[in-house]
Amino acid sequence: MIRILLLPLFLIILFSSPGLSAQNITGKELLSRAIAYHDPDNAWSTFSGTLFITMETPNNSERKSEVTLNFPADYFKLLVRKDDTTTEEVIDKGVCGLVVNGKKIKKQAEDSTNNGGSCGQTEMMRNYYTYLYGLPMKLRDKGTIIDPAVVKKTFKGKEYLTLKVKYEEEVGKDTWYFYFNPDNYALEAYQFFHDEATNDGEYIMLETDNFETINGIKIPKKRSWYTNKEDRLLGTDILTRASQNSE
Repeated sequence: MIRILLLPLFLIILFSSPGLSAQNITGKELLSRAIAYHDPDNAWSTFSGTLFITMETPNNSERKSEVTLNFPADYFKLLVRKDDTTTEEVIDKGVCGLVVNGKKIKKQAEDSTNNGGSCGQTEMMRNYYTYLYGLPMKLRDKGTIIDPAVVKKTFKGKEYLTLKVKYEEEVGKDTWYFYFNPDNYALEAYQFFHDEATNDGEYIMLETDNFETINGIKIPKKRSWYTNKEDRLLGTDILTRASQNSE
């Protein structure tokens, strides 16, 4: 009698669980499946292209950016237009340059991390764009600590497979959570905390039903930033288009 009752229950559990459950997948396995979805050809490490991004913030004018990344050539360029100001920042094989409204600026501002980088703010911006638009592939970088436990979690009304990430101290001190679709492993949201106990930091929602695909890499076209504590919208980055650089 017990066997007859248990069999239907087992079948219900088996066929009602979407994808892999959090109990039978490790953090590194989840990351591998997410990367296989976003970058099936492992093309990110040799990426060479330009991202055209419009940033919208409440009660502020638009900021339009052109971000050129060429990893094989060790080249980064950020061209920003906002109101009457045009800024061009470049790092070319470790040599940096800054031009504002056509005028070359000799001394770079120090970046907020005080890491001693010779390119200051420009180096920080390169790391910023490379990290955000290189997710989830960037989670394989040296110094990244992947929690082995995957947790099922409901975030903003939707159930996700959740990956917790920390970094070695010299890399970063924030705690991050990445939220993956349990069916196809697409990265759909992430958040970070400086001090999780105070619920500070921000979360980012990605528009995953609309990708810009470049060299086989699926990049969400829209990402919206909110504060963790107040759910206040900080801004939205819109990837209007992307182009692959010619060799």
